[in-house]
Formats: sequence, structure tokens, C-alpha cells
Amino acid sequence: MAVKSDVTVTIDIQRPTPKLGFGKTLIIGTSDTGADYKTYYDLEALKSDFDEDTEVYKAAFSLLNQGDNSPSEFAVMLRKTEGETWADFMSKVFAKDWYFLMATIGLVADITTIADAVEQDNSRQYFVSTSSKDDLATIKAKKYTRTTALYHTTTDNYPEAAWLGAAASTEPGGLTWKFKTLKGIESMDIDTTELNAIHALGANTYVTKAGDDVTSEGKTVSGEYIDIIHSRDYLVFSIQYAIQKLLNRSPKIRYDNTGIAQLEAEVRTILKRADLNGMIARDDEGIAQFSTQFKPRSQVDPADREKREYNDGTFEFELGGAIHAAKVKGTIIL
Repeated sequence: MAVKSDVTVTIDIQRPTPKLGFGKTLIIGTSDTGADYKTYYDLEALKSDFDEDTEVYKAAFSLLNQGDNSPSEFAVMLRKTEGETWADFMSKVFAKDWYFLMATIGLVADITTIADAVEQDNSRQYFVSTSSKDDLATIKAKKYTRTTALYHTTTDNYPEAAWLGAAASTEPGGLTWKFKTLKGIESMDIDTTELNAIHALGANTYVTKAGDDVTSEGKTVSGEYIDIIHSRDYLVFSIQYAIQKLLNRSPKIRYDNTGIAQLEAEVRTILKRADLNGMIARDDEGIAQFSTQFKPRSQVDPADREKREYNDGTFEFELGGAIHAAKVKGTIIL
């Protein structure tokens, strides 16, 4: 069982007026006997436990069919159909190493139950595909920030798994989930009106633009961008992990400006790495737009010093984001 970290990190997204398991996908589903969490590295290994005609194998095939972008590993875990509730199952799921979740079930009641659990846990993301706009409306009403819906008329080849295979293994902050080409998935033959209607239902889809088949929007059900959620979770975990490691390996961190500077250095190291991943915006001179503020010992509450807690470190950065559309004006001179 995991022990709670001694480090707490919170990030607020302020809008203007990695990497441990952060690319790993877990495939869940149901069976009579269930299946314990297990990591696989290729389809041949998966075949020893799941035949090619099983839903798990189909989902994994789509996940690993994305060429050089395909993940190097994934995991599978199944709930027992009798005697195990989704609540009991999901409590075990969250103790495992993964970040992206998908399921081989299609009933909207199951989808929302899983999504509710992911939302409450507040540390991972869940991807689902559906061919039902009614189901999309049900999911949309929940305003999920951590669930991403992909609308497609063909879902038995798991287009959401293909999307994860094409994008999930990239360093957090290193890409936008829009414009991704999914191998083995046909694009939807729809017009702009239907595309906008799908987006209004909180979903993404797969369309052809400029001759290329690409994913649309790259947003979760609530309208937040997938890469923003991914980046935020990565930073929270990475800073917690780095500072906890510092505390673990040091005889002690002195409660003075030297020790405080050690904490700040760990945070700045993570932010510099985030900049290299493309997560942080740069100014006109190419300087990454982040800062840290760690109060010196003299400004710390004496009660915190007595408890050996340092609670006065903050950081901020300007999100790099991504360009999803462009307008260019030109002039013809006669």
C-alpha cells in the first residue's frame, strides 16, 4: 500500500482576461474470473492470456498499431462480473502504475461510473469512444475534466486506443492531441455542421483536413485541453517526487536559507525540464517564462519552523499551449 507523500503541490490554472507511468495506458474490462494487473510489452505476450478475438486484444492491437509512436508497454486488468463492484475494482486500479485509462465496455452507465471514479481520484485521464450521440449528451452533462470522448460510427476497433497509441507516450507538454493521424481508423465523412455539433456535445472525432486524416480539438468533456491536464499532473507528481527524494537521501535538510534553496532548486530543475518538453512559453528573447518564490527563513511563520514544515514555496509559469488554428491576411498589389 502507498504511503502519503510528505510534499503537497497545488496548481491553479490562471487564464488571461514523465515521468513515471505518465505515458502508460491501462486497458480494463470484465470477465467471469477477472484478471490481476499485468504489464505487457508486445502482442505476442498478450496472446498467452488473451486470444485475438477478445476485446482486450483488439484494443491492444489498436494501441500498438501506431508505428513509431506506439507505446513500449501497456497494462491490462479485469473486473469479475460477479461479486465485484466497479467501486471495489476501481479502488484497486488506482493503486497501480498507469496514467491513461480505457475500457472494453460500452454501456454508458459503466462509462460514467468509471469516469466518476477517475474524476474523484483527480490524478489520471480516461478515454472512451462511442457511436451514440445520446450517450455523448449523458457524458457531457457530467462536465468531466478528466474524461475524453471520441465520437465515431465504428468503435469495435477502438479508435480511442489508437489515439492513445499515437500520442500518450510523448513527453507531457510535448504535443497537442489535435491533428493526430490514427493508423487503422477511417475518418468520418461529415460536414462542418455535424463536426460542430459533435464538439458541442463535448466530444472529439476523426476527420479529413487538407488530405490528411486527423483528430479534432484534443479536449476533454469539460472543454479543457488534454495536454494541459497531462502537463499539470506531470508537474504535480514530478515536484512531489523530486522533493521527497531530496528529503529521503539527505541526512537532513537544514531549516535555513541553504536548505530552502535546496527545495527551490528541485522545483526549478523540474520547471526547466518542462520547458524543454515544450510546456512553458518563451519570451521574445527565447527565455522560458517561469519563476519561483521561496521565502527565506526570516519570513517563515515560527509555528511552521517548530513543526518542521516549510509551506512558503510557490512557482508560476506561462503555459506554452499550441496553435490550433490560424488566420492569415494578404494583399495583392496591382
